Amino acid sequence: MILMVVEIINFLILIICVLVGVAFVTLLERKI
Repeated sequence: MILMVVEIINFLILIICVLVGVAFVTLLERKI
């Protein structure tokens, strides 16, 4: 049960990191 929760949390963190990375790149491209 705990392992499932950890896997879900890791998955969510991965998705958030990807979204933040994409947003950061778009902002940089807009500035340039």
